[in-house]
Amino acid sequence: MTVKVNRQWCLAARPVGAVKESDFSLQEKAIPSIEKGEFLLRTRYLSVAPVMRNYMIDGAGIEEPLAIGDVMRGRGVGEIVESRNTEWPVGTIVQGKLGWQDYAVADGAPGSLMFAIRQTVAPIATGLGVLGMTGFTSYCALKDIGKPKKGETVVVSGALGGVGSTAVQLARLMGCRVIGIAGSNEKCRLLEEKLGCHATINYRDQDVGEALSQVTPDGVDIFFDNVGGSILDQVLLHINKYARIICCGRISEYLNDEPYRLRNWGEIGHMCAKMQGFFVYDYAPMFAEAEATMAEWIASGDLTYQEDRLEGLEMMPTALIRLYDGKNVGKQIVHVS
Repeated sequence: MTVKVNRQWCLAARPVGAVKESDFSLQEKAIPSIEKGEFLLRTRYLSVAPVMRNYMIDGAGIEEPLAIGDVMRGRGVGEIVESRNTEWPVGTIVQGKLGWQDYAVADGAPGSLMFAIRQTVAPIATGLGVLGMTGFTSYCALKDIGKPKKGETVVVSGALGGVGSTAVQLARLMGCRVIGIAGSNEKCRLLEEKLGCHATINYRDQDVGEALSQVTPDGVDIFFDNVGGSILDQVLLHINKYARIICCGRISEYLNDEPYRLRNWGEIGHMCAKMQGFFVYDYAPMFAEAEATMAEWIASGDLTYQEDRLEGLEMMPTALIRLYDGKNVGKQIVHVS
């Protein structure tokens, strides 16, 4: 399909409670022109992430809040279709901040957070998932904060989401025993049968604390936390001495008016543990290593990935809402063109 205009999803209202279709407005604008040093990208794929609701409200504490009428922020994979920058030639496939639109203009400067996709063994859509910021988040945080050692026990919450499903496999490939926490029996089955989890916990049907006592009898060495809230509180009661807790996400708390207050935080000091957050773009020097290493594992069949794909730019609000409803299986992406 040839797009002769630049369709853009814009912020129409700040969400109150759950994100709704009416929080967005689909606009049509002219395809932008470029100046010297810039290039024009045609969007091929876009992704959604839980933090986007925070972008709509207050910028998530890391960016300027979106104004009403602004194009929604979001990472995508695009192809350069016009260029006035010799370092970014036409035909280059790029992952970066494209926004919810058909076309985007960039200059490739460091602050633009654009990265050329170098690997050629996996589809370019993986640049939004396992071979993009999602996978880089898992790889870099696990290596830098988790520092896994062979034989250790790793627990991953949100284990079948985009970040979680990669973290599960990386921990296994690094020689660890891996426990996945997810929200349905089907997700737990996939974690065990497809991704190699040694055991799983369905937090909707099981008492997480009791289940952890059964499946981690020797304690937890690394917790890769994508959920926060009460699940984090329960895991803290099972950590070993010198455990590492990776604070990646808090999706269980995003829709709460009051933040969850940890009761068991004292275990961090008691067990001489480390609990650390991070900003994935600080790991930019590791991205090439992460892409090359994980691409090799994909080529060998050791690393698999799960995408939950919707078709068409018009599906972007639906894709984000699905994420909060827990309907996605793997990385939620939208095929735009």
